[in-house]
Formats: sequence, C-alpha cells, structure tokens
Amino acid sequence: MNLENFQFNIEYIIVIMAGVILYLLYYVYSKDSDYSRNIRSVASVVEDLNREIFYLKRELKETESAIKKAPSRMSDDEIYQEIERSVYDMVQPLSLALKQIQNNIESIEVEIESRIAQLESGVKQISIPSSIHGNDDEKIISLFQQGVSIDTIAKELHISKPEVEFVLKINKIK
Repeated sequence: MNLENFQFNIEYIIVIMAGVILYLLYYVYSKDSDYSRNIRSVASVVEDLNREIFYLKRELKETESAIKKAPSRMSDDEIYQEIERSVYDMVQPLSLALKQIQNNIESIEVEIESRIAQLESGVKQISIPSSIHGNDDEKIISLFQQGVSIDTIAKELHISKPEVEFVLKINKIK
C-alpha cells in the first residue's frame, strides 16, 4: 500500500504541477498580449511623432531657403516707398473725409447766401414808419442828447418807443 500511496501522491503532484504549468503558460500568454498591445500603441505614437518631425524639418528647410533667397535688408529706396505707401494708406481716408467736409461747407455757404439774400429782400420791403422824417430824427437825437428819456421823447413826438430806438440805432447814438 505504501507503493500505491506513493504512486497516487506522485500522480497528484504531476496533476498539480501540470495545472501550475498551464496557469503559468496562460499568465505569460496574457501578459505577452498586453505587452504586445502596449508596444503597438507606443510604436504608433512614435511613428506619428517621426512623421511630424519629418514635416517640421521639411518646413524648416523651406523657411530657411526662403529666408536665404529674400534680401536680408531693404534698400533705402524700398524703405522710402514702403513708408510712402503706409502714409498714403493712412492719409487717404482723411483726405476723403476732408473733401466731404469741404463739400458740406460749400453747400452751407450757398444756403447761408440764399438766406441772407432773402433777408435783404425782406428788409428792403420793410418801410420806415411815415411818422419819422428828417426833422423828427434831429429832434429825437437832440432830445436824447439833452438827457430826455426814450419814453418821454416818444410821448412828446407822438411816435412809438421802438421808432425812437430805431432812429438812435441808425444814427449810432445808442
């Protein structure tokens, strides 16, 4: 029985060892697939980075060649022309605005001249009151210079107060 027990124990040990080996194989296989997946994703990122580096290097070379082809310093004439263009671009809108303002002022002048002409024709149509004559003008001026008030002059000469003031203003006394 001892021998039978021993064989039975060896069979268990072999079965257990086979189970452990199978488990280790499964574990190694699953880890290997995880590592392979990770390596593929890293490889993909590295490939993208290499592609980006390639494009950047090519763009850098193109930029360097463009810089080498372009003159490194503008001549004085080129600088002067560039300044002239810039100033023209800045002054052009101002010039247009000034022309518009000038046109507006001219139209306002025409309107003012028209109104002045209308006022002059209206003033010509206003007649001087009939009660004011040359003799009355002299009397008004004389009385005012003597210190008589405008109200008193108007009552004494039987004319309105505005008429007295008008005569004084015409003769530049008041």
